Amino acid sequence: MTTQELIEAIRTWGEERNIIGANAKATTQTQFVKLLEEVEELNVAIAIPDHDELVDAVGDCTVVLILLSELAGVKFEDCLLSAYNEIKERTGKIVDGAFVKDSPDDDFNDPLPERTCTDGEVCESCQ
Repeated sequence: MTTQELIEAIRTWGEERNIIGANAKATTQTQFVKLLEEVEELNVAIAIPDHDELVDAVGDCTVVLILLSELAGVKFEDCLLSAYNEIKERTGKIVDGAFVKDSPDDDFNDPLPERTCTDGEVCESCQ
C-alpha cells in the first residue's frame, strides 16, 4: 500500500466511524484532545523505552492529525508539504539534541492577528 493509499484508507475509516465527513461527530477540538492523549502515549513509549509502543504511538498521532486536518478543511498532504517547504532550506545546528535554526523566521512572541469575521464566515485572519 502506498502512503497515499494509506492516507485515503484512514480517511475512509474516519468517515465510516463518523469522525469526519458528512456525518462527522468529531470536531477539531475533540481531535486535538485525542492528539494530546496519543502524544502522552508516545512520551511514555520513549521514556520506557518501548520500540513497539513508540511505533504504535507515532502511527496513532499521525492518524489523528490526518483526521483533524480533514475536520479543519485542509488536506494532511498539504499540511505536510507546507511544513517541508518551510524547513527544506533551513540551516542550523544541533544543541542539546535538538535542531536550532540559524535565523528564526517564526516569532511565536508576535500576537495573533485579531479575528475580524463572525462565526460561519471566513476572513483573511482566519485563513
